[in-house]
Amino acid sequence: MAGAHSALSRGEQSVSHAIPDELLKRFDIPGPRYTSYPTADRFVEAFGESDYIQALEQRRAGSMALPLSLYVHIPFCESVCYYCACNKVITKHHDRAAEYLRYLGREVELQVQHFGKGHNVSQLHLGGGTPTFLSDEELEDLMTMIRRNFTLVPGGEYSIEVDPRTVTDQRLQSLARMGFNRLSFGVQDFDPAVQKAVHRVQPAEQVFSLVEAARKIGFESVNVDLIYGLPLQTPESFARTLKQVNELRPDRIALYAYAHLPTRFKPQRRIVSAELPSGSDKLSMLSASLDALMDAGYVYVGMDHFALPTDALAVAKRQGRLHRNFQGYSTQPDCDLIALGVSAIGRIGATYSQNAKTLDEYYDALNQGRLPIVRGMALTRDDLLRRAVIMSIMCQGALDYESIELGHLIDFKKYFARELEVLEDMQAHGLVKLHDKSVGVTATGWYLVRAIAMVFDKNLQVDLDRARFSKII
Repeated sequence: MAGAHSALSRGEQSVSHAIPDELLKRFDIPGPRYTSYPTADRFVEAFGESDYIQALEQRRAGSMALPLSLYVHIPFCESVCYYCACNKVITKHHDRAAEYLRYLGREVELQVQHFGKGHNVSQLHLGGGTPTFLSDEELEDLMTMIRRNFTLVPGGEYSIEVDPRTVTDQRLQSLARMGFNRLSFGVQDFDPAVQKAVHRVQPAEQVFSLVEAARKIGFESVNVDLIYGLPLQTPESFARTLKQVNELRPDRIALYAYAHLPTRFKPQRRIVSAELPSGSDKLSMLSASLDALMDAGYVYVGMDHFALPTDALAVAKRQGRLHRNFQGYSTQPDCDLIALGVSAIGRIGATYSQNAKTLDEYYDALNQGRLPIVRGMALTRDDLLRRAVIMSIMCQGALDYESIELGHLIDFKKYFARELEVLEDMQAHGLVKLHDKSVGVTATGWYLVRAIAMVFDKNLQVDLDRARFSKII
């Protein structure tokens, strides 16, 4: 199996590794994806609008020159995909979008009252739901509203999630004119039987045509999402999908493991459990995926992301500039995130915050002239320290004790004595290399980087009930 780049020394050559099934099974445990630390399940309702406003005003006083990241959640979908665990509203009534956009406008007005207009934005992402549920005119209005209140800087990453069933070549041209320079297509699987089983039928020819059009139009990067572990998938059928994906050759690929949690996510109750692949078949799909994608020339960025060597994400990993936020891996500097829309999660300074999860609650707060913050948290000194450690592992695959010590005024080996003992066991399994002043994730360890990061998660040390998280594999 082709290996990932060992981040202990970015000058090292990548090596070939086969990951034994025993190792994958041993570390196939529930765990966070670490788009933040602490994770969102730790947010509390005691953190509300006044706490968020205080964080905004502190930013205004001290770091206005730093660029922002902006996330806008569009919750609407015309039909339900049975595997989906996103916050969404299923409706064919497109007039609901106009009402939602009016409330988004109110939220932005309240935000800028507290920290001012015109802040530079280097990263914008429209997620959902299905952002392309909105018409071209509605998307244009949304982008106009964003530009009226923020400054989208040249060279930024401006991306939108796209359901291939909702766009044409002409719509892609419209998105480019609006300023989007990156697309993410939800594919999941090309097999017709699997698509039918998850209620998301989209011919491969349609996706191929759209990706070709996106390239001609000049989008800087095209991502494709895949999921393994879906009903009726087999190692053989998924191998066919991988072959088609390699022919499609998107710039980036996100390969997710399906987490079947029907008690938490109602749409998943429509999936027939007996049709789900076995654990061993899922391992086979993962192993074959790693082989197929890296044999095709993709760089393993980390966890479940792959990119062509020329893509900005792969370049950022080689140069040690990789970051991670609520949208996953990013090339943009670690920065504050303004989150807009129902259920959206943001980060300002040493705080996290989340908006109301239902439209009724979201609308009600804004009708009262309040920001719709319903929960969040202010990070402690220990949280900030562990966040730095976990993000270093997740993004750079390495820990330099001295930089952590200087940044947080601790003795690394004393503070993390228990964690280093656990890492010794991981070293015995070939996942990390421990040195006198550093820890490095091995090529094999990159595939299980979530498990390595979990060692430093203080909340998991005292909470062994991890059922709320998906499994690593």
